[in-house]
Order: sequence, then structure tokens, then C-alpha cells
Amino acid sequence: MKKLATLAALLASCTIFPITQLVSQQTQVYPDVLRENTHDTSIPMREVHVPLELGRQQVVPLLHPPHEVKKGQEDPVIQKYRGPKRRTTEALNASGVGSSGLSPSDDNGAVGATQYVQWVNAQYAVFDKATGNLVQAARPGNSLWSGFGGPCETTNSGDPVVQYDKAANRWVMAQPVYQSPYMYCIAVSTTPDATGSYNRYAFSMPNFPDYPKLAVWPDAYYTSSNLFQGSDTGTFIGAYACAFDRNAMLAGLPATAQCFNNPSESSLLPSDLDGSTPPPAGSPNYFVDLNPTSLAALNLYKFHVDFATPSNTTLTGPVSIPVAAFSEACSQFTYTECIPQPMYQGTFQETLDSLPDRLMYRLAYRNFGDHESLVVNHSVNANGVVGVRWYELRNPGGAPSIYQQGTYAPDSTYRWMGSIAMDHAGDIAVGYSVSSTSVFPSIRYAGRVPTDPLGTLEAENSILEGSFEQINQVRWGDYTSMSIDPGDDCTFWYTNQYMTASDSSSWSTRIASFKFPNCASAPSPDYSLTANPASQTVTQGNSANYTVSVSPLNGFTGSVSFSTGGLPLGVTASFNPTASTSSTTLTLTTASSTPPGTYTITVNGLSGALNHTLSLTLVVNAAPPPVAGDFSIAASPPTLTVSRGSNGSYTITVTALNGFTGSVSLSVSGLPGRLNARFSPSTIAGSGAATLLVSPNKKVPPGTYPVTITGTSGSLAHSANVSLTIN
Repeated sequence: MKKLATLAALLASCTIFPITQLVSQQTQVYPDVLRENTHDTSIPMREVHVPLELGRQQVVPLLHPPHEVKKGQEDPVIQKYRGPKRRTTEALNASGVGSSGLSPSDDNGAVGATQYVQWVNAQYAVFDKATGNLVQAARPGNSLWSGFGGPCETTNSGDPVVQYDKAANRWVMAQPVYQSPYMYCIAVSTTPDATGSYNRYAFSMPNFPDYPKLAVWPDAYYTSSNLFQGSDTGTFIGAYACAFDRNAMLAGLPATAQCFNNPSESSLLPSDLDGSTPPPAGSPNYFVDLNPTSLAALNLYKFHVDFATPSNTTLTGPVSIPVAAFSEACSQFTYTECIPQPMYQGTFQETLDSLPDRLMYRLAYRNFGDHESLVVNHSVNANGVVGVRWYELRNPGGAPSIYQQGTYAPDSTYRWMGSIAMDHAGDIAVGYSVSSTSVFPSIRYAGRVPTDPLGTLEAENSILEGSFEQINQVRWGDYTSMSIDPGDDCTFWYTNQYMTASDSSSWSTRIASFKFPNCASAPSPDYSLTANPASQTVTQGNSANYTVSVSPLNGFTGSVSFSTGGLPLGVTASFNPTASTSSTTLTLTTASSTPPGTYTITVNGLSGALNHTLSLTLVVNAAPPPVAGDFSIAASPPTLTVSRGSNGSYTITVTALNGFTGSVSLSVSGLPGRLNARFSPSTIAGSGAATLLVSPNKKVPPGTYPVTITGTSGSLAHSANVSLTIN
């Protein structure tokens, strides 16, 4: 093995906290915190010259958690007819990467702004998505870590995933290391060009991380894998769900991951964001699995990560979602290899693995504004053959339920190894492998439009009809990939494998794209405004703060400038900042002469030609009559911005009223944790001034915080409201 000194250094720097089991939804559990072994930023991949290594004949192992092929009730949602024939518009049908000597293919791909990246078991390539021509020829997957050092560079275990982070316009490439020390290697591109440079990371995994899958979400890159006690013993430990710090990795900064182990589940799938509308603010990532104890349910978990405070990170669930009863594919036998092929040279027939014990990649998420949808599929028995069972789940953040479901098995051909996605018009497409005693393994897809009857797909389309069978090898594919083009949010891209000769390893792949004619290009970028709170109540002479947030729609990335209208007598308004891509703090300050009443305040947001308004409520109460021996308190500035690692201050002024001579003790609330704050002095006698010094360290979460400063003297207490923004 190369670069042993570097490897030893990496191992010495590795920190892994003990695996924590998810006990129940009610029990507080804390995540494992994985710190990176190392990270760097590479030179452009187009400048890395790596010879393609072929010729190895090897079957990459797939370990199964303890599981018997389960037979349940007869499937009540089988679609036994082909459905209407509506033409899709096919744009590309091109050859992909061929066999690297490893099996199965682990065929995977993603589409970006101008490129399509395909990654099979041991090599990846970059294509021009308009023509299908190669931009970067196939090369070993571990060439992404050339010059990085350690096992990420020196091993090429396969089981890869490539994703396109649509919100950031970056590529995300990841694969495990299946030789001890076990690792997960992630590379995030620095530009939309997959042949450019990457921010590269290595994380040590506590055990053998089999069958890993990766998904993109606004707050993290979420992954799942099946942990085993070594690659030889096959002792199952549990499904390992992780969140990797997306913001840090996009910036090339040191990164951590937070993970939960769940021994009761296997092959969890994280939800992967499609489209330009993000999930609701603060939304967790959704993980879904086949319910391990029921053949009529799915399990859903919610993963919320807090990279600043890991004790706030949670994985809650499961929520059991009832589905139509099914039997796992091949459950009519005692093994999972039941997919037939034509008889080889008229002498024997070899069957293929259906991989029925797990949901198939991806779990595709889309936010339509009025509802959220997840689509996913797996392989089931269907009247003596194997069909594709697919689901659309809705309301995952509330009470999740099945909106529609079906099993596509219109004839005697077996269909399995599917991947599913949905475009912004609500069209669904699922690609899959097909085979039978008279049909060589081939690649097809079926789809539907929103006007079709729920739970049904239209007649299927062929991408490539095979001419050869696979022999001396039952494993097939392991997974395929359906993705959505971020350019129009309409075009589906699918990749799968087929055989180019009748043997065990002469597989090749196909890349195809298509769209439904009813899907127009995605709507133009836009935004909406929201406020928290939407209503505030103050006494004459005091101020109130509102947080106004910008919610991007359809890929909006602009900055919004803020102003107000409809201010009542004596009320002034200030925004901090005056323009933002995310949020601002609006401070409304009333005068002692402001008439009591309820007022509607209009907030205007302007970004180029886009103009939106928001209505807020301000309730002004009359100030109470002066009390003998009282005081007032004020604080300035009303808004303060401080960078982490620096200092800022407020001036607090106490004014004695009606002969007040007491001492006023100062306190503050609303500051974020880990922020150092102190008054100087902390007590004022009669009238006077004090300074509140705030010193956020580098662990304080950035954001805008409403802060209340209170002065107390015996039974008398008065407050002043200010705002603190941490950069």
C-alpha cells in the first residue's frame, strides 16, 4: 500500500465517538460525532493523468442484514394492463461507461448544468449532456483523490454515488473504503465543472459501511449505510444514518459528521432534494425504509442536525406508514435469485438477484408549495413474476401518508432494479431492468402524468433491448439512477446496465434522457416574504423587533432591499441589514406621542423587477401614568452587528422619575448560548448609564437574535428591546 506514513498520520488523527443506538422516539440519544481525518482542495481533475486500470475480475460483496425472503398477502394494487400510450420526447440515448472487471455495475449518474456524470463500480466519466460526447474519459473512481494520501487514494472499492447539488451548482462524489481502516470519502466540486477542482474529505467509519447512499439537503449531505462487523464475518450492526456538514464542505473548511446507528433497520434511504424550491425552513431530512416487521408498511424517520450543538441533533421515529400488502420479490422461493433469462446455448438457465429486501435508490423529494412529495420504489411478487412497486408519499413533515401506489407488472416479463423521480409538473417516471425466459436483460421505463388514474403508469418505453444473458454471476446492477435536469426541471435522465456478451462480467451501460410533452420549463426564480412574529405589542415610547425572512422560489438567489410604508405618527423604522438574501431585523420605535391603537405596517421587498409586500401588525398601548419614585430604561443602538471572535456593545441608560433614588439591577435575555456578555456596571443608582459588552466566540451560531435588557429595582421592572446579529 502506498504512502504508509501518510496513512499512519491519518489514522492517528481519526476521532470516532462510540456508536449510539436509537432506542426509541421518547428517549434522548446523542449522535456519534465523526471528525474528518483530513481535507484538502485538489488541482483540477482535467490535469490529473491517471491510467485506466482494467482486467481485474472481481465480484464486490454485498452483505445482507439478517433477513428471510418474506411472503405476504396477494398484491391488491397490481397494474395488469399497459396503460395508455403517450409519447415522451427522447433527447439522448448514448453509450455509457463499460465494464471495469468488477461486478455488479452499481450503475449511478447525475445531471448538472451542462454535464452528465456517470459513475459505475470502479470508474467514472463526464459527458456533455447536450451531445452525449465524452468531456472526460472513464478513469478509476479513486483518481478523484489523487495526491490526497491514505485509503481514499489507494483503494477503489466501488459502491459509488454521484450527486449534483442544484442549489449550490456543485458536484458531490462519494465512495466507501471497504478495507480496514474503513472510510467514507467525499469530494465536493468547487465549480459546476466536474472536471475542475474538488474539496476532498476522508471520514473514518466505525465498521464496514456496506451499500452507502447519499442525498443532498439544504443543511447537510445525508447518507445511509449498513454497518457490519467486518467484511468477512457479516455480523450486522445496524443502519447507520449520517449528516455531513454541507456548508463547511462547500467552502473547503474543516467538517464534521453526526451519525445515528439503528440496529432495528437496514438500508435506510435519505431523501434527496429535486427542484429549485427548498423544503420548509428548518425541515428535517426524511429517511424511509421497508418496515422490518410488516409487509404492509414503510417506516419514516426525521433527522434534524445541529452542527454547532450536537446535543440538539435528533433522529426521531419511526412513523409507520400503511401501504398495500405485498410479498417480497422471489418470495415464492427460498432465495432472492429468481429473475429468469433466456436459456444459455440451449443448455441451462441462470437466474438473477432481485434484491428484494430494500427500497431502491433514490428517495426523491419535491416541494410543490401546497404539498411535499416523496417517491420511491422496490421489487415485489406480482402474479408469479416480479414487478416494480412504487409510491408517492405526501406530508412527510406532518402525518405522512400514501397519496398513490401501484405495482407495475402488465405481462409475464420480470421488472426490477428500479429508480424513480418526479418533475416539477408532477409527472413521474420509473426506469428498471426487464428480463424473462424469452427476453434478454434490457432497459425500459414507464411514466405517468397527473391526469392519469392514481396508482397507474402508462405503457412502457424501451431504452435498449438486450441480446445476451449474464452467466456464472447472479448479482445484477445493485442499483440504477433516475435524476432530473436542473436546467428545465422537466427532463429525466436514466442509466442502467445490459450485457454485451454471454458471460459474467461483460456488462455495459446506457444513458438516456426524455421528458413529458406537458412539462414546460420550470417557472422563473422568485421569492416570498414572511415575518416572525407577525404582530407585536408595545407601550408608547418603546420599540418592537420583527424578523423578516426571504424564502427563495424556483432557484432565486438575488438580494432583496427593504423599506416600509404606512407608519403611524411618531413611529420610525430601521432594517438591519437594509438588503439581504435571507433575513433582516425590522425595528419599529414608537414615540411617547404615538397615539394608542392597532396599526398595519407594510414591508416592501424589491429585487430587480420583483416586488413583494408583507403586512405586519403593531399594537401601541398607552403609557401608564407616572408612578412616584419610578425609572425608565433605554438601550442603544437598537440593532447591533458583531462578527464572531470580536466585540460589540450597547449603552443602557436609566433615568430616575419622580424622585426615584433606588438602585437598578441590570439583566439580559435572548442571547444565544456560548456568547459572553457582561454589564459594566451591573447596577445603577438613580440615573446613569452602563455598557453591555457582547463577545461571541467562534462556536456561536450566526443569526439575528431579539434581545431584552431589563432593569429591576424591588417591585419595579422595565425593559428595552434591541436586536443582535452575529456574522
